[in-house]
Amino acid sequence: MTDLSTIIKAYDVRGVVGEQLDTAVVAAIGAALARLLHTEGADRVVIGHDMRDSSPALVRAFAGGVTAQGLDVVHIGLASTDMLYFASGTWDAPGAMFTASHNPARYNGIKLCRAGAAPIGQDTGLAAIREAVEAGVPQGPGGGTESAAPNSEVLADYAAYLRGLVDLTSVRPLRVVVDAGNGMAGHTVPAVLGAPLEVVPLYFELDGTFPHHEANPLDPANLVDLQRAVVAEGADLGLAFDGDADRCFVVDERGEPVSPSAITALVATRELARYPGATVIHNLITSRAVPEIVTERGGTPVRTRVGHSFIKQTMAETGAVFGGEHSAHYYFRDFWRADSGMLAALHVLAALGGTVEPLSQLMAAYERYAASGEINSIVADAAERIAAVRTHWADAECDELDGLTVTLADGSWFNLRPSNTEPLLRLNVEAADAAAVAALRDEVLAVVRE
Repeated sequence: MTDLSTIIKAYDVRGVVGEQLDTAVVAAIGAALARLLHTEGADRVVIGHDMRDSSPALVRAFAGGVTAQGLDVVHIGLASTDMLYFASGTWDAPGAMFTASHNPARYNGIKLCRAGAAPIGQDTGLAAIREAVEAGVPQGPGGGTESAAPNSEVLADYAAYLRGLVDLTSVRPLRVVVDAGNGMAGHTVPAVLGAPLEVVPLYFELDGTFPHHEANPLDPANLVDLQRAVVAEGADLGLAFDGDADRCFVVDERGEPVSPSAITALVATRELARYPGATVIHNLITSRAVPEIVTERGGTPVRTRVGHSFIKQTMAETGAVFGGEHSAHYYFRDFWRADSGMLAALHVLAALGGTVEPLSQLMAAYERYAASGEINSIVADAAERIAAVRTHWADAECDELDGLTVTLADGSWFNLRPSNTEPLLRLNVEAADAAAVAALRDEVLAVVRE
């Protein structure tokens, strides 16, 4: 059997199809999930999938595992991950989304949630599912049924729900280039974005081989086509989605990427205008401009570890209205505390459409500092290297909420975190300007890599 520790991750299931992930493993995972959910009173599971060639066969196997345990399956067909969350929230049913997000074509995976889009992660069910599969899932009673909800209806309801949260009917006309990366945004964007917007589509054809570039906008190489198109089209902005369209990256009218931290601050400002005094969650590698701006707008910023399970848990505990991560995941209380790249995009479009300023000028108020971006270092002993860094900055302010965060007297800071899955240390640096970032970055890397 496949070593399940290689495919059942902290937040989802993911692996190379045919090598790590096959129909037998997926059927067993479906059966284990169904047994877990049955003990909690659930009677059905909603299933959606992305455009990867391997998705339909894996969905069939998973559904077979679920129904063999006596639970029903409702298929919604092609979906973005946030469309699956919408179905889970609207129907108050657990869900399974088949996608490998931004990973290359040979990968696939499953994102799982309980009713109301509540995440199932390592500590909230995935570990139990792994143990059940390893032990061998007992034969179930059978009797579960499979049905299909019309995809066009679910898509239309999803689009109407999002447009009800952010109204674009009165904004000025905007020209927006959207790079779907041959992923699921090619399915959802036409349903959500319309007049008074003029959408210029880029790679909207659903193609799980990703013929133009990987659907991973976090890699600057995958933004190049969008940047060129925004300038060539004279567009007001550009949007880039990852493969399952739960993340959205923004490019301004000059073709320059906008920091996800700045988007977090912008959306937080808009949500605080609707819900004065509310709490906003941000993870510890977002810009310190985020908590500053939240505080200035009368809100309460709360800092969390990196990762959607921590964001969603803290949102539930605090009643936070919004949460943002520097990886361009954005979470909304009005969307079952789930992440939606499309909803974040609507907020950006509404903000820009409500002003005569270009996006670069609008975002300048939210871009206060310079940042390094994430820098990875391969190390033999992550704990030992973090200890060396802490010794080097023994006189600075340090905390260990997630890895090691060091804050210097001039306000600059860095965070060094070990990867959950690889022998890597991930470094993020922020300072007043690019020169200060470079100097601090080089000093940290000299200790990490010595």
